[in-house]
Amino acid sequence: MAGIGIVLMLVAAACNASASVLQRKASRKEARSEQFSVHMLWELAHRRVWVLGIVTMLTGFLLHAVSVSIAPISLVQPLLVVELPLTLVIAGIAFRLPVSRRDWLAIATAAVGLGAFVGLLAPHGGTPYQVASSSWAIAIAATVAGIATLVVLGYRSADEHRAALLGVATGATFGLNSSLIAAVGAAVGHGDNLFLAWQTYGVAVIAPLSFFLLQNALAAGNLVASQPGFTLTNPVVSVAYGIALFDERTRQGAFLAGAVVGAVLIGVGTVLLARSQLLQPDRDHHESAQAR
Repeated sequence: MAGIGIVLMLVAAACNASASVLQRKASRKEARSEQFSVHMLWELAHRRVWVLGIVTMLTGFLLHAVSVSIAPISLVQPLLVVELPLTLVIAGIAFRLPVSRRDWLAIATAAVGLGAFVGLLAPHGGTPYQVASSSWAIAIAATVAGIATLVVLGYRSADEHRAALLGVATGATFGLNSSLIAAVGAAVGHGDNLFLAWQTYGVAVIAPLSFFLLQNALAAGNLVASQPGFTLTNPVVSVAYGIALFDERTRQGAFLAGAVVGAVLIGVGTVLLARSQLLQPDRDHHESAQAR
């Protein structure tokens, strides 16, 4: 089942990357005054590109949910890192910009790091079904407090700073949502009724919140600011839940050291990718307009 979970997560990452580009393309002209409003969502809902992005995102969400339900979350969630290089390539196509040699080097660096991290760490086991309610309460309270702090700071910031902070907050809500979905899958797998698992209602609350934050992050600035937050914070939060809360096991010793090197490579690749011109086509347009 782990193999199927890996394949589903990779396809989900491709869907998420496509959805980010489509939604950013639809929301790039939104005024700052419209952000954090229902009116902004109403305006976006009348744009075909945005609707297509939402359908793609929902497809990715469903594949993601199945993946974390049948495989250890610490194994499959880091695979979402491939979302950033995929976003880069798709943005190049959507905005008609070439992928540079440096971008390909960054993609290769992140890919090697991801392979090393997942392969050497080899997460397995875990008991999301048996986590005590008190442990859930502490973990969720800490996560929500961090998200709230980021949202407040983002609301008080402007442009790319706002997009970056909201991107991290959105990634954290994604990670929390994935952890709750993993618990729902475990409960159903043990024969419980889907609607009797309290985590189901947690997903019903967190999913719309993450969607709202996502739209505001995408509208706040270029993908170069928001996408790294989506890409890295999501798996970081999920892996933390998997290891600390679900008691998932990983390799130790030299394997752990190699996994740390892999994580560093992922970080380096992500930083390089985040500086790509493909994620900030609006800036090029703005600069060329000023030149004229």
